[in-house]
Amino acid sequence: MGKSQRLKKLLPNGKGLFVPIDHALSKFPEKGLENLSELIPQLSIADAIIAHKGVVSHYKQKNNFIMHVSASTIHGGKKADNKVLTGSVIEAKMRGAIGVSAQINLGSNYESEMIERMGEISRQAHEQEMPLLGMVYPRGVNLKIDDKDITKGVSHAVRLAFELGCDIVKVPWTGDKESFSEVCRSVPIPVLIAGGELKGDFDSLLNLIEDAINSGASGVCMGRQIFASEDVEERCLKISELIHKE
Repeated sequence: MGKSQRLKKLLPNGKGLFVPIDHALSKFPEKGLENLSELIPQLSIADAIIAHKGVVSHYKQKNNFIMHVSASTIHGGKKADNKVLTGSVIEAKMRGAIGVSAQINLGSNYESEMIERMGEISRQAHEQEMPLLGMVYPRGVNLKIDDKDITKGVSHAVRLAFELGCDIVKVPWTGDKESFSEVCRSVPIPVLIAGGELKGDFDSLLNLIEDAINSGASGVCMGRQIFASEDVEERCLKISELIHKE
């Protein structure tokens, strides 16, 4: 497959439900990720599962995997937010993934290193015709937000991902449709919203997702909101139906 074919698998009709399960590398135990052999079949309706290399190799047979190639742990002290490279695009392809992802923490003391790493992964992804998902979070201690920026740095985050060559970008929800519409207008690539911690009721989450889609989002990239719940399959199904409805 070339990049366009892989993107169609990840984003059928331009929309997608991505479920990241890479959290356990950063911190474990992690609720919902204790038994991947039980969890992963419950995620079968998702358009993509995002995981680190060992998980991809072990469970690749029946899922569309995006291999996450950057990492850090909670034990890293002052460098805990410095996402270092843990793999390559060729390796991801050999392990059975159909895409790759990497993270930048915008405003981190280590932002420049993460930008450089994303640039390298983007170069490899271009050479290998592999889709690249950029996870970009404007949350570092050095973040500088213009008073007129109603997106609070999220529009800059998507623009950074696009200009570095990402094919898809994941960013936080900005809180309302007006500001997120501005985020989506900032780039010509699909924008997915992150989920964050599991909290609140499911109907409120569905309303948030619908607002995001109506604002121009191409879907969601949500982990804990799904895998940490007591009804993983039901949540996957309902979110997928909302994203892919005609």
